[in-house]
Amino acid sequence: MQKHDEVAVIMRMKKFDHYARTFLLQNPKAVIVHIGCGLDTRFDRVDNGHVEWFDLDLPDVIELRKKLINGESNRYHNLGGSVFEDGWYKEVSRFKPYPFMFLAEGVFPYFKEEQVKSLFLNLRDHFPGAELVCDAHTPFVIWTDNLQLALSKVSARLQWGLKHGKDVESWGDGLLLLDEWFYFDDPEPRLGAFRWMNFFPFLAKSTGIFHYRLGARP
Repeated sequence: MQKHDEVAVIMRMKKFDHYARTFLLQNPKAVIVHIGCGLDTRFDRVDNGHVEWFDLDLPDVIELRKKLINGESNRYHNLGGSVFEDGWYKEVSRFKPYPFMFLAEGVFPYFKEEQVKSLFLNLRDHFPGAELVCDAHTPFVIWTDNLQLALSKVSARLQWGLKHGKDVESWGDGLLLLDEWFYFDDPEPRLGAFRWMNFFPFLAKSTGIFHYRLGARP
């Protein structure tokens, strides 16, 4: 990973933390589901003493989390399974009518658009009024990143690209883009020479974080 990539990951992490903290300031007793949590310790960084937190990832990742990081507590819960299967909905739904937020950092670009779209609509139907924060790249960035991955002989490939944040609104009724953030929106000296990209909108806004509402709360 090159230095500017490391800086971008740090910036992305801080912005997701910001979204979570802001949501909890507005909704102290809420539920946050961290999709594809990996070994991230976001709960420890943003816990307000009231949130019901779910870290969701594949079973082998969750088992590793339990060994390396922490186990469950009265407000911190692990969920082992695929986000695209609905088996975990019941466990999370027991906290209704709390407000819900779903965080998906570095996850959706690795899946097909029809999978991401289906998840948005399922979450809207099961958790109406929930908020979802995810990051996405334009199709151009997907293409260039996959080219680099192919040259480096890495097997992983990116799939879903998002040209404009509002495009998701066309997937179904009630999907609303609340706000969006791009890496050059805030001054960051550690980006170094790459700050020249800010002068070219198609590059400056090629990767961002998008904040949605999924339908109306009952």
